[in-house]
Amino acid sequence: MDRESELYTIGQLAQYAGVSARTVRFWSDRGVLPPAGRSSGGYRLYDVVAVARLELIRTLRDLGLGLDAVAALLARHVTLADLAAAHVKALDAEIRTLQVRRKVMHTVARRQSTTEEMTLMAKLTRLSAKQRQRIIDDFVEEAFDGAADPDATVIAGWMRELPTAVGEDLTDEQIDAWLELAELVADRDFRQKIRAMVLSAADDPRVEFGLNIRPLVLAHAGGAVERGVSPASAEGRETLDRVVPADLPAEEATALVAWLEMVADARIERYWQLLGTLNATDAGPPAVPAFAWLLAAMRAHRCP
Repeated sequence: MDRESELYTIGQLAQYAGVSARTVRFWSDRGVLPPAGRSSGGYRLYDVVAVARLELIRTLRDLGLGLDAVAALLARHVTLADLAAAHVKALDAEIRTLQVRRKVMHTVARRQSTTEEMTLMAKLTRLSAKQRQRIIDDFVEEAFDGAADPDATVIAGWMRELPTAVGEDLTDEQIDAWLELAELVADRDFRQKIRAMVLSAADDPRVEFGLNIRPLVLAHAGGAVERGVSPASAEGRETLDRVVPADLPAEEATALVAWLEMVADARIERYWQLLGTLNATDAGPPAVPAFAWLLAAMRAHRCP
């Protein structure tokens, strides 16, 4: 097969190139491997140029290029360098997709997830950054609708903060956080709880007192939690007095208890913890145990 004038049948060409005759026939039918002529019996014949062309087609196909791209290259509509650059981008996208899928399946195996969880994880990984942000934005907009207080606007902004990437760079912990956060914001009871907090803060200025005592709560009530002090004990009363003035009017004490009943919900703090995990930031030590302790102390000594 070294003579330039020699012609080959489809079978001979296939044998030389190490591909099937069906493949040669298919590529020829698609126009990327045109015959040099036909035999007296009407069979397609190929010359030495077709041999070289066939080697190139096989190489390009082995690299994953489609026949349309191969045809464009052979027709010189694109250069090999341009085609290779485009293919690199396609391969990079495919690799990222495979890595995300691997993460999902690894998480399913590690968590022994249900089919519902796996479906949710797969859905989250397919969403664009804009679509994932929309899920959180919808939740925040519903919760803060109509809230004109400047502090509420700031808090709403914090609650929207999400990373722009999800995929191969996420840790197992972050994938778990995405799953849990999506489930949390879809919980109707949780959405109503956040909405109630926003409305109460706007309608009742007395709860501002509760917001201002946070450092005292963490310092004193948090210390009581660590020491195992009972909220109903005498020491519990003394600790309570360091946080909430003993002469706080009954009406304001009642408002404070109502506020504590909302903020002592572990799901609210969990929301901030999940955001911290996703954004690779420190959400700080848990505060709910301290607020729950203060709530119990208020019920025991101020609003029995």
